[in-house]
Amino acid sequence: MAVRRLSGVLVLMVAAFGQLAGPVHAQEPAGSLAVAVSPRLQFTPDQMALAMAVAGDADLAAFYGDNGLQPVFLGPQGAARRAALHGAVAGMPRHGIPVARYPLPVATAPALTLQAELAHARMAARMLRDLTGGVLSPSRVDPEIKRQPSRNAVPGLLAQFQASEDPATVLAGAAPDHPAYLALQAALNGRADLAVPADLPRIPDGLWRPGMRDPALAALRARLAAIGFEAAAGDAAAYDPILTQAVARYQQAAGLPDDGIAGPRTIAALNGDGGTADDRRTRAILVAMERLRWMAGDDLGRRHVWVNIPEFSTTIIQDGAEAFRTRSVMGKDTPEMRTPEFSEMMANVVVNPSWNVPRSITVRDYLPKLQANRHAVSHLDVVDGSGRVLARDGIDFARYTAANFPFRLRQKPSDDNALGIVKFIFPNRWNIYLHDTPSKHLFANRVRADSNGCIRIGDPVDLAHALLSEQTADPAALFRRALDSGRETWLTLKPAVPVHLVYFTAWPGADGQVRLFDDIYGRDARLWQALEAEGFGPSAM
Repeated sequence: MAVRRLSGVLVLMVAAFGQLAGPVHAQEPAGSLAVAVSPRLQFTPDQMALAMAVAGDADLAAFYGDNGLQPVFLGPQGAARRAALHGAVAGMPRHGIPVARYPLPVATAPALTLQAELAHARMAARMLRDLTGGVLSPSRVDPEIKRQPSRNAVPGLLAQFQASEDPATVLAGAAPDHPAYLALQAALNGRADLAVPADLPRIPDGLWRPGMRDPALAALRARLAAIGFEAAAGDAAAYDPILTQAVARYQQAAGLPDDGIAGPRTIAALNGDGGTADDRRTRAILVAMERLRWMAGDDLGRRHVWVNIPEFSTTIIQDGAEAFRTRSVMGKDTPEMRTPEFSEMMANVVVNPSWNVPRSITVRDYLPKLQANRHAVSHLDVVDGSGRVLARDGIDFARYTAANFPFRLRQKPSDDNALGIVKFIFPNRWNIYLHDTPSKHLFANRVRADSNGCIRIGDPVDLAHALLSEQTADPAALFRRALDSGRETWLTLKPAVPVHLVYFTAWPGADGQVRLFDDIYGRDARLWQALEAEGFGPSAM
């Protein structure tokens, strides 16, 4: 121990370090204990034992250090806290987290032991860590998840818990309050949304399109109605517009192509063959809730850009409501091109952008062409480190390899520029940004994983107008002046706008209905495997 004087009090520092094993667990924090005490205070043996026991856990060390090593769960005064904690643990399945993570002691006598105090405190800290930062460490699940949860809320929450006359409310309020989390929680804990009662008649194998007639459609209507997709009609045997809309809504909720056609996949899902639809839905919801817990400590921003990679969409969320939406193209499913997940601040809208070709694309795609013909890819300038354009006749491209090529390639602003007429900059280590594109045909595809990693925007001018709308009364005129100049023009966003690149395969729409999207990069499959290793699963809920 080291003792030093600070502002007239003695500060006892007990330092220790420790960590949890396992490849993808959220790290149990390690750190030091600081306790402010009177110079004449004598520690009891129990207090000294408590100090040593929590020294390896930074959250508990900070909490007990601040409260002077006073027990929280012991004796009659701790009864309400013990009851609140037991109740909160029993309710953890509502967050999709199994109770088995929190093995609480069963003792309820007023005079409890120090071991019971520690057991309650450790479980409380673990539960609060899970709710405020997630069970798993994102980057240890998948290195393309560049998100670091904020894990500093636990000491303050424990202090509130100790001071509150209603400690159960403090624990209940620790979970994310994002509207999507509440919608996912409701979907998880409500009826089995996509599980059709087994006693209903099966839908025969087949394929039905709008306009067709078949008595078997009565079974289709009945199964849809049983899970909330009502398709009542005067003629139950007709594939009318009401049935078409009900089938499309079910397909959207089940993660199927929402074409309104009752084909083999839709029929198999409604018949419950293998239980795949509801199982997939439950897994997607549990994974999505864990992802939102990773972001629980982040200030998303009153107004922010939300890029959901599996949905191929970019939205602006303002005051909790969707203010703008556009289709988007994400990175191809290759190790070099998959779009990563992270959050940053969008600082600039760049009109008439130059395209500085990423080095990976330069040496992979263009250097071989230049070696075969120095005048190839003539739409690109060859520039040196200072940005000076070089004459190609003076360069022997055959001398260079991917490892030592010393030049950059750059495309001037133009109608066929790879970035189109505008890009949106949020500085980051991975050189990812949003931009326009001349390849407009890609936005008609259902699966839009076709870029080199950046996000291509379906309605880029409208996005620019929306982003600029809070700093000028006429954002369209501001944008048009910059565009008409023909020069690369950087418009600064005042203030900068948070942008979140996220990966949710389950997400509620404006109607509150949870929709599913394809796991295009397999990230959710890896995340689910890690959660299963932690005891997650429908049977554990």
